[in-house]
Amino acid sequence: MFERYALFYTPIGPLADFGAQWLGWDSGIGRAVSHPEIADIDVASITRTPRKYGLHGTLKAPFRLAEGCDVAQLQDAAKVFAAGQAAFGIGTLCLRYRSGFVALRPRNQDIALQDFAAAAVKVFDPFRATLTDAEIARRRKAKLTAQQDQQMLNWGYPFIFDDFHFHLTLSGRLGADDATHVIDALAPGLENIVPDPFLIDAITLMGQDAQGMFHQIHRYALTG
Repeated sequence: MFERYALFYTPIGPLADFGAQWLGWDSGIGRAVSHPEIADIDVASITRTPRKYGLHGTLKAPFRLAEGCDVAQLQDAAKVFAAGQAAFGIGTLCLRYRSGFVALRPRNQDIALQDFAAAAVKVFDPFRATLTDAEIARRRKAKLTAQQDQQMLNWGYPFIFDDFHFHLTLSGRLGADDATHVIDALAPGLENIVPDPFLIDAITLMGQDAQGMFHQIHRYALTG
């Protein structure tokens, strides 16, 4: 049914509803959503790149299933992983412009979150098919460091371990002035719907369809 799979953090409640409307895609129901109308902001245009993922934080980046693996095995692994992990807070999320895009990011680096994400990378890696030459070439367009390049070759994705920075993406590439305008427009509405402290309480198994859109297969609560 799906061409690639991933493990994300996905929010629920008002923040999830906001994200679906803002990005134009509700990954929970697999359906396009109308964007809000905001003066002087072309929401559809600036959210085109992150739209296909829905509102999310990446834990294990999208991958093709390895030969001999199936979705049922992946679901079982996600269930076991979630049952062995306890929910944890990561402090306050803030709207920030970094690396050329706007996202909700933790105010402070959180060691528990770094360790959690690293564990997800390692646990689900046996389900990942080896990168193709084309996939490697595409990743290298990002001008990776030597460490990031080796992480990509070893684990399928460059921005992991010490290079991992949790974020909920809200825009594609923007200039600084446009980013400031977007942050000013978003801040009042997000102030009352982003939990503080923010809780990582689940992982979501995602599937990417033939049109490139990601769907939530199942959200597994952390119950360890």
